[in-house]
Amino acid sequence: MLTEDWPDLDVATGYAIQDEALRLRRERGETLVGLKLGLTSRAKQQRMGIDAPLLAWLTDAMILPAGVPVPELIHPRAEPELVFVMGKRLAGPGATAATALAAVSHVCAGIEIIDSRYCDYKFTLPDVVADNGSSAFFSLGPVSKPPSELDLSLEAALVEVDGKIVDTATGAAVQGHPAEALALAANALAARGLAIEPGWVVLTGGMTDAVEMKSGSRVAAHFSNLGSVTLTA
Repeated sequence: MLTEDWPDLDVATGYAIQDEALRLRRERGETLVGLKLGLTSRAKQQRMGIDAPLLAWLTDAMILPAGVPVPELIHPRAEPELVFVMGKRLAGPGATAATALAAVSHVCAGIEIIDSRYCDYKFTLPDVVADNGSSAFFSLGPVSKPPSELDLSLEAALVEVDGKIVDTATGAAVQGHPAEALALAANALAARGLAIEPGWVVLTGGMTDAVEMKSGSRVAAHFSNLGSVTLTA
């Protein structure tokens, strides 16, 4: 962990490291397409020993098209996500779940592949922020719907690994409602002079614990109303 060598590393510095990494990605031709929230589930916060959600950047190089296997990584894990595609700019401070949802164009299902640089996924909050939230890739499902057609707190996901259901959760696992996570992101970005822009993709956080993606394995997330997303390693 970085904090083992630099114990004074704080969250603000972690975000500065994130921003510098994004600058370098853009220099090599990547495009910013949105952001993700991490550790939005209280159960996951407790398991990881961290008491607050985090934000991280997403670029077009992280998009994994349907049917493309997950590239070779360090120790990848997969988690199901409810994903917002923004129709309007959402700026804090003072964003609420209602104002956040009003800025959303549509919702789709997703799987995020995380891949921490730290051994055994052991880190503090500043460490994981500096590592851009362990972001590696994400894949979106083929079904999208306006938020008005869904009860996102009740939208369920079943996680299947090699044909066996291993976990399940609803959108309520994400800060009580995914729109609460979206508002949290807008308000956190406002403190840095930033906002969530139209067209951005926002991954609202893993609904369940992340599952290991072993070589040759198949992970699928089946949603109540948003179809399925399947990835192979």
